[in-house]
Amino acid sequence: MILDPFLGMLSKDLGIDLGTANTLVCARGEGIILSEPSVVAVYQGTNRVVDGNAVGERARQMLGKTPGTIQAVRPMKNGVIADFEITEQMLGYFIRKAHGRTHFIRPRVIVAVPSGITVVEKRAVRESAERAGARDVRLIKEPMAAAIGVGLPVNEPRGSMIVDIGGGTCEVAVISLRGIVSSTSLRCAGDEMNEAIVKYLKEVYNLQIGEQTAERIKIEIGSAYPLEEELLKEVRGSDTIAHLPRTVNVRSEEIREALKLPLERIVKAIVTTLERTPPELSADLVESGVTLAGGGALLRGVDRLIARETGLPVRRADDPLTAVARGTGIVLDQIDTYWNVLENGHDAA
Repeated sequence: MILDPFLGMLSKDLGIDLGTANTLVCARGEGIILSEPSVVAVYQGTNRVVDGNAVGERARQMLGKTPGTIQAVRPMKNGVIADFEITEQMLGYFIRKAHGRTHFIRPRVIVAVPSGITVVEKRAVRESAERAGARDVRLIKEPMAAAIGVGLPVNEPRGSMIVDIGGGTCEVAVISLRGIVSSTSLRCAGDEMNEAIVKYLKEVYNLQIGEQTAERIKIEIGSAYPLEEELLKEVRGSDTIAHLPRTVNVRSEEIREALKLPLERIVKAIVTTLERTPPELSADLVESGVTLAGGGALLRGVDRLIARETGLPVRRADDPLTAVARGTGIVLDQIDTYWNVLENGHDAA
């Protein structure tokens, strides 16, 4: 009983953005100290990590390139745990790497989770973090963490709107007085955009590409709104008929067409959230507008598309990729101010 408080003083409290595509870890008083892909390489048919450390960036480089004996796995799907054991190993690796202390000292951890996850999914996140080495686990909803991370006035009695477009989920929320007033958690985001690009190239060009290639296409020539100067990219893949390597030239207009459906779903989620917002807070949004966070905020023209469809001013947050993680760090640093935005893994959804 005497030992635990002593170890608590030695512990480095951590905030974790456990994302579908990437995991970021923030330490109290230090900011972001780790950012790696949410990927683990395991031996086929087992949950044993290759070489004991094929996690994160090393495992990502193996995606689509492994022999039959090795499988590169993304254990998070649509913002929640799809493979409990592999997630636990991934979290354990990241916590040990970030904490940098003996395994006898267990850190207190805040984990950001989608606002729409179930009680069972919350429990899975909490138990996975505890088994991975955390001493006390609290959860924070991703849109709240993102809003805090980008500096929105969440403590004040006025409406702030955050749209966090991540890898597995798009989180839309209107916040006032440290509470989420209306929200939509959509399991459609960056990954679905990549899948749409894969599907388009297969249907139009009979070209099969992998998810990493689709991600590069999205980053290099993807857009949500017509560009002043359209772009062209050479894409390499496998011919679905001849099964031989092939190269095609793809235009940005084509990728915009491929992304049309997932973008329509995201815009609809924003409009639905606005429709549920009380009139007084809606009036605030006419001035404060919409703030975009997450990797999807970097898609060319997505701010212009949302502005056109909602009639509200839209701005992209500075460094949108780290917004949620930075929010967990601010909560750790100012726990007395933000304690009521946290919940444990047993709380109701």
